[in-house]
Amino acid sequence: MDPYTPGRRAGRKKNLGLSTREYMKVAGTIASVRKGRQLDDEIDEDLVGRERISRDKGKGREEPSFIAEASFVKAPLNSRVGSSSIVNHGKGKSKQESLDRLPLELQEALILEDLLFVLMGIEGTYVTYPSDYSIEEEDPLQGMRFVVSPSLDPSLRDLVERILPLATYYTGISSFIEARSHLDFGLVNHALCAAMREMMKDYQTLLAQLEYAFNTSPQFTLQKLWFYVHPTLHTLSLLYQLTTELATADEADSESSSSSSSDSEEDARNEALGLGGAKLKAVLSEINKTSQLGVSANGITVKGGEVLTILHDRMQSMSGDPAAKELYGVLMTAAGKPYVDMLQAWIRTGKLVDPYEELCIKESKFIDRGTLEMDYTDEYWERRYTLRDGSTLGGSSKRHQAGVPLPRTPGGRLPGGACIPPTLERWKHKILLAGKYLNVIRECGMEVKKDSSSSTEQVSLEDERLYKLIDEAYTYANRTLLHLLLRDQQLIPRLRSLKRYFFLSQSSFLTHLLDLSHSELRKSARSASIVKLQSLLDLALNTDAQGEDAMFREDVKVTMANSGLYEWLLNVVNVSGVIDEGEGPDGHGHEETKKDKDDKKQMLAIDALTLDYTVNFPLSLVISRKTILRYQLIFRFLLHLKHVEQALSTMWIEHKTTPWRRSTRPDGSFEPTAADLAKKDWHTDFHNWRKRVFLLRARMLAFVQQILAFATFEVLEPNWRKLEGKLEAGKVETVDQLLRDHVDFLDTCLKECMLTSSKLLKAYSRLIVTCSTFALYTASFTKSANQAFATADSADGDHGMAKRWDFLAKFETNFNHWFKVHLDCVQFYASSENGSLLPLVVRLNSIKTPT
Repeated sequence: MDPYTPGRRAGRKKNLGLSTREYMKVAGTIASVRKGRQLDDEIDEDLVGRERISRDKGKGREEPSFIAEASFVKAPLNSRVGSSSIVNHGKGKSKQESLDRLPLELQEALILEDLLFVLMGIEGTYVTYPSDYSIEEEDPLQGMRFVVSPSLDPSLRDLVERILPLATYYTGISSFIEARSHLDFGLVNHALCAAMREMMKDYQTLLAQLEYAFNTSPQFTLQKLWFYVHPTLHTLSLLYQLTTELATADEADSESSSSSSSDSEEDARNEALGLGGAKLKAVLSEINKTSQLGVSANGITVKGGEVLTILHDRMQSMSGDPAAKELYGVLMTAAGKPYVDMLQAWIRTGKLVDPYEELCIKESKFIDRGTLEMDYTDEYWERRYTLRDGSTLGGSSKRHQAGVPLPRTPGGRLPGGACIPPTLERWKHKILLAGKYLNVIRECGMEVKKDSSSSTEQVSLEDERLYKLIDEAYTYANRTLLHLLLRDQQLIPRLRSLKRYFFLSQSSFLTHLLDLSHSELRKSARSASIVKLQSLLDLALNTDAQGEDAMFREDVKVTMANSGLYEWLLNVVNVSGVIDEGEGPDGHGHEETKKDKDDKKQMLAIDALTLDYTVNFPLSLVISRKTILRYQLIFRFLLHLKHVEQALSTMWIEHKTTPWRRSTRPDGSFEPTAADLAKKDWHTDFHNWRKRVFLLRARMLAFVQQILAFATFEVLEPNWRKLEGKLEAGKVETVDQLLRDHVDFLDTCLKECMLTSSKLLKAYSRLIVTCSTFALYTASFTKSANQAFATADSADGDHGMAKRWDFLAKFETNFNHWFKVHLDCVQFYASSENGSLLPLVVRLNSIKTPT
């Protein structure tokens, strides 16, 4: 807005409607009227006017009335402000009634003087507030309203009413600038108000020039005033529309309660931290910080990204108006500068400098690196830095939506910093990841290199160079952190050691450990000594570890789980909803719960034994508690198979002893004759019983070995080769892709090992428990065989064969039933949703069921 300085043109003086003498007479009358307001009401105003005019004429001084009045020279606004408070409405009306008795030229001069004050927001004599208008009650952001005296000539009144909106716009914009310059409204609002204030300076300069022309030029008329302020009227109307939308955006939403938003943020923090502890103070400080910002309890003020979004929307909606587009473009550049500065600091250094929560990135300070030691949900990586709108690369989730404020009631726009400017919407994930990666690099003690050439560039939100800077910063941060993890931190050797220890790719150490700790593992989980088991594990690893495996063997620790593997998995599957129809809770739920509690109390150490793995930051981002838990589940699954296989193999060795190999016939033969079969004597019955025990043990051992072979050779090894190939070939391009590939690898292994389906888990757990229980009765079966030989030689004979058959039949029935159920489930899932189980179907079909 270029200020216009009207010039005096002497050549047009002959065209004036008033002579110089008449003009001075009118100006003197105006000055006398103003001075008469300050005198006592009893003084005759007409008399004072005549004396004033005669005094001026006697002195012969031809000067404007403003200069003749000393009070105006010293304080030009004081007399006007004082008059508005002294003069009552009745007196003002009496003056207004006299306008229609004045000449047209005098009316124009009086109105011109009033307009110069009204355009600055000061009430005039003939241009006043409406009768029903109260400054205290009206919203100052809506601007002041003025009305012109009805006694003014209609031709002048029409022109004045065109100019009056300018006063409303100016006062409304000035009130907005004063209100939004408060600290609570953030840097973006401050920058926007500063740009508006510069525009208001141009407006005030224009008013000063117009006042100078009014005081010095007899040629200055109301028409000329309209000519000069007409371009400014459009500019201020655009500013006024913007300030009104910004001011009413949060007021329209004031009726909707934000208690749910605050409660959700508090719940999200409590969910991450629990209740109590030192970190609860951090949560309370965050809440207190929010309350100290002066934000009302009913909503969040319009600030940060929301201001820029409103500006961008107005630019788009008024793109057909060049003046509006240019004006809003200037404001967008000015208001977006602090936003761009915060954005560049984030993507270049990883530091989040956002004191008023205006940026689209949110930092949860109560989540620090210490949570990595006990965090099973990747809390540090996923929620330390997040987008305020709750969106993630994999889609929004309820857990991320917990801290997102509710949208505005009209339009559904997110408030404050949660509203991302439309120009950055498709770049928001790269912005988040660029700073997040650099933050990890900084916490590792590495120096983040700064690009001195690009740091000096001044870019705006609408500048294409900003997008280039974001892309370059993201590429640099991602490449640096990937190199840090894969090369400096030796991620691939670490993952290989995890495969060795948890997937038992070379399980000689486990066999050695089970042999050394056989007596300790037979104790209950509470009675077993973890210190002793740890020393035995170190002994087993020291005698077996070689090469790069020996580098990380000290990071492997022994620990005890709090619950059984299959019970815990079934609970997780049921809670997560991965359960088939018809398996809901039934009437036996209470009894099963009591049984689970009893089993938990009596759980053996071998059932609770698991390994743990310790890594330092930043490797703990990849090998987090979330992933180590998956490794532990697979390890316990393989450990139980190994343990049952070892127990059944021990049983096979036991079956080579005398009671199982000795012939029951006097001639030493094993095969019964036809006569013996017809008689069904004791020898034949006992011989068949032993063969059924052998057969059941062999079938159980075959089942366990087939499951173990399938899990190791058909599931774990191929999936590991795929992951290792991606990492070594450089196909992993981002750190988040690395994290996703690692978790997907473990989830795939869990699914293909049948640990994520409730039906498969239930059938398999019953089978493995049957096998382990059968192996536990090895000594009992041997004792029963010895008793059979001892009683067979006595006179009374052996009367316990029926009991032996019944006892064995329970194991056979149970095993056959659950084996058939398990095989049917595997065939169903292999044909429907998990084709990787097809090799297991072939393996299980090779185990023949006796007829």
